[in-house]
Order: sequence, then structure tokens, then C-alpha cells
Amino acid sequence: MSVRVTTARLRALLLPLVTFLVVAGTATACGPGDDRPRIVVTTNILGDITREIAGDEAEVSVLMKPNADPHSFGLSAVQAAELENADLVVHNGLGLEENVTRHVEAARASGVATFAAGEAADPLTFHADEEGGPGDGAGAPDPHFWTDPDRVRTVAGLITDRIIEHVDGVDEKAVRDNAERYDGELAALSTWMEKSFTAIPEGRRALVTNHHVFGYLAERFGFRVIGAVIPSGTTLASPSSSDLRSLTRAMEKADVRTVFADSSQPTRLADVLRREMGGDVNVVPLYSESLTEKGGGAGTYLEMMRANTSAMAEGLTGD
Repeated sequence: MSVRVTTARLRALLLPLVTFLVVAGTATACGPGDDRPRIVVTTNILGDITREIAGDEAEVSVLMKPNADPHSFGLSAVQAAELENADLVVHNGLGLEENVTRHVEAARASGVATFAAGEAADPLTFHADEEGGPGDGAGAPDPHFWTDPDRVRTVAGLITDRIIEHVDGVDEKAVRDNAERYDGELAALSTWMEKSFTAIPEGRRALVTNHHVFGYLAERFGFRVIGAVIPSGTTLASPSSSDLRSLTRAMEKADVRTVFADSSQPTRLADVLRREMGGDVNVVPLYSESLTEKGGGAGTYLEMMRANTSAMAEGLTGD
């Protein structure tokens, strides 16, 4: 009898606990967000822009980690599967994500809606360096459209339309409200950048970078592109001795002593250029192709562009 009483009491004690665990487990498994539609974005810059627009209406998964190189990052099998199970895939295109393109194409072939942001941004083409001779890939489309905030405004509007068109279950008004708010922030960024760059004398608005990445910024804000340490639109290329000689001659001719190096890449090549020119070269790090982790200096697109603008203005005025 005592055993039956003990068992009954034990059951009475355990029943509320089991009930709690079952309810908690069900809430976790079926909690908010699990049933939301999913947007998969290749690069973290586009990922931040897409999150601002989608808000809470869709789960946005970004494949590229902070501080990664878009030209060289790859996908795991799980990430590749994410692409094919997405409601919408947003990618840059124009050859930027060199190791991811085939996965995006596979997702598109399986029926997933995809949007190539770079192709929709009225892309520029790589051209011969103004002073340093032809760059590698001259005539090819330039994928780095995000250095012009006005083109980002255009792309953000198109992402908004694609989300509403292809992602079932989103609240159109909420998405468009998010997009309108973010467009205002992008417009303010563009105005602020223009005002900041007015402090740079016309004769000093000349850019030398690690590789060709700021062509859109140069066109939008009136800079000359003198050349690049790596005369290419991709970090996977390498400079030759003749490339470095051509660039140093171009810099001396233009009286340019500042090189802007990607903060996520080693500055060894820029240091070589400094030695080639006798040591008097200012190497300024910029965030060019990747966001950082939150709190790392460029955790969002807006933060990245403001940090770059301030660094460029200071580097070219000497203030």
C-alpha cells in the first residue's frame, strides 16, 4: 500500500513538471519566426540592406560572415541547401561572389526566385586607370555598386518589390513602411557624404586603392581613380612588378601619397608600395567589401559608409 501511495504522490509531483516541459518544448519548436518565410542573401552588405526592408516580416539569412572576402568565401552543404529552400535569394551578381554563383544558379533552376542586385544598379564597367595604364578586366561590369548610396537607394526599392512579389505572407504595408524609412536614411547618407567631401580640394580628390572597388563612389562624388595596387576588380588577382612600377609612376605624376587599403585584407602590398616610393606614403584602411561584426566599426551599411567617408576626408586633407 505504501508503494502505491508513494507512486501516486510521485506521479502527482511529476505531472505538472512533464506538462510544463511539453508546453515549453512546443512553444520553442513552434515559436515566432519559425513559420516565417525565408530570404537568403549572399553578401553581408546586401544582407543588412535586406534586413532593414524585411524587418520582422521574414527571416533573413546571410551566408557571408563578417570580415569575409566576397570574392573567395564559400558555402557549406547546409548553406547551399538554404538557397534551394528559400522563398527569395538576393545576391550581388556581376561575378562578385565567385565561389557562390553556381549555387545561386542551382537554386534558380529549381524554381527559387532570385534577384541580382548589381545587375539592376545600372552597372559601370572597369576602365583603364587614368594614369597607370589599363587595369585587368577593363570593359567588364563593376560589381561594387554599394559605394554609391544613390544606387543603393535604387536597389533597395527593387528588393522591396521582390519581397512583396515573391515572399508569401509578408505584410506589404509593413515592408513598404520599412523601405520608406530606410530610403530616408540612405538619402541623408548621400547628402552627408557630399557635404563631407566638399572639404577635399579638387586637386586632391584622387584615389589609389588595394584593388578597384571605389569606381562608383568616384563617379558619384567627383574623384579621379589613379590606380590600384592590384589592377583588378577582384582580390584574387596579383600584381606584377610592372604593375607596381606603373602605379608608382602614376602616383608621383599626380602627386598622390595616400593609398586606401581594404581593412579586411592584409596591407602587405600597400606596404611594398610605400617602400617603392621611399617611405612617404600614407596607408588608410577602409571597409570596402564586407561589414564587420556589430561594434567592429562597420556593423551596418550606413555605419560602414560613414566611417569610410570620414577616413577618406581625413586621409586626403591631412586634417
